[in-house]
Amino acid sequence: MKLSAFGRKFTADAGITSLMDDLGNAMASGDDMIMMGGGNPGHIPEVQQRIQSILAELSTSDQDVRRLVGIYDPPQGEKQFIAALADLLNREYGWGLEPDNIALTNGSQAAFFMLFNMFAGDYGNGQRKHILLPLAPEYIGYADAGIEPGLFHAVQPDISFTDAHEFKYRVDFDAVEVTGETGAICVSRPTNPTGNVVTDDELARLEGLAREHDVPLIVDGAYGTPFPSLLFVDAKPTWNEQIILCLSLSKLGLPAARTGIVIAAKPVIKALSGINAIMNLATGSFGAMLAGPLVRSGEILSLSRDVVCPFYRKKMEKAVAVFHQAMGDGACRWYIHKPEGAMFLWLWFPDLPITSLELYQRLKARGVLVVSGHYFFPGLPDDGWRHRHECLRVTYSQDDDRVEEGLRIIADEVKQVWAEFRGAV
Repeated sequence: MKLSAFGRKFTADAGITSLMDDLGNAMASGDDMIMMGGGNPGHIPEVQQRIQSILAELSTSDQDVRRLVGIYDPPQGEKQFIAALADLLNREYGWGLEPDNIALTNGSQAAFFMLFNMFAGDYGNGQRKHILLPLAPEYIGYADAGIEPGLFHAVQPDISFTDAHEFKYRVDFDAVEVTGETGAICVSRPTNPTGNVVTDDELARLEGLAREHDVPLIVDGAYGTPFPSLLFVDAKPTWNEQIILCLSLSKLGLPAARTGIVIAAKPVIKALSGINAIMNLATGSFGAMLAGPLVRSGEILSLSRDVVCPFYRKKMEKAVAVFHQAMGDGACRWYIHKPEGAMFLWLWFPDLPITSLELYQRLKARGVLVVSGHYFFPGLPDDGWRHRHECLRVTYSQDDDRVEEGLRIIADEVKQVWAEFRGAV
């Protein structure tokens, strides 16, 4: 089969396709695999019950069922949901939004594909621009989202140690360089894979750089504020026309509904809607209609704050305690990135005798599926920085007993790696 450059790029091996293949194959195999690799949200009874009641109510209305499955929405997305969301965010935060400031996409991944390729790549006349990622590591799904190669430029972070076995990445503003070749700046908040939350001050500095150079600041809020609020530190909801804020219904508990939300200046939304029409014809109605009552009442904010966030905070605290107990202090150096949000622990094993990819393979053979950290550095040259091959991302969103078992196997395998290395020396 002969393929175009586009075809070759998007059929090549990629971190996100490997991750999704692993997850799908593990689920389909029937093997007793401990699933600590993907970002599938946990099943929160209160959220599921609320969604089930909304779905039951929708199903009794001929008009709602017709809207749900029988009518194309416009390329911008389901109009009633968009209007309700603009009203809610204006009421709560005074953002001054109009419906033309919001578009829906078939999941956040689709939104980022469109946005990245809108603002980076070939501008004509030999000019090419990139997406600047000011804080690596970053989301695995960004890495291969560019139609053209080399779409991302990333900045190595400052690392500070915040406890005996805890560290935190911070933006190294001395190394962040916005140039005429920068098409946009992008940061996730909280960050997938590390759970790092860029502070309000850091976000304001990034916005200032974006404003100074007349480029957008894309903020990936799939886990963040104002919803689903998987945040364990304070973070102010922020939007203005310099910012493209991307939200999602997935981590609220609707991953299969594939509903991404983009809040931006009107020209950005108009352009995004046009691309949506070409790529998808229309966006799906399902997520917007399920979440519509929660948005109209404001319940989406209280549910996020009072149910979703405490659910993940409790699971995070349990996971951290288990890993501390399993690793102890004597076998090797190890650290957890300070867990400030999202649903992951980012584990760092300095000077690990094998790569994180090899450790991933060993853990997979023992029935624990994680993600090798080397996938999470798009746009950062692999120039010998050993750190990028010493980390793992693990999710704690699933059943607590399974998470505990998986963490204990990870700790045991790391200790075994060191025992083998020391025995061979």
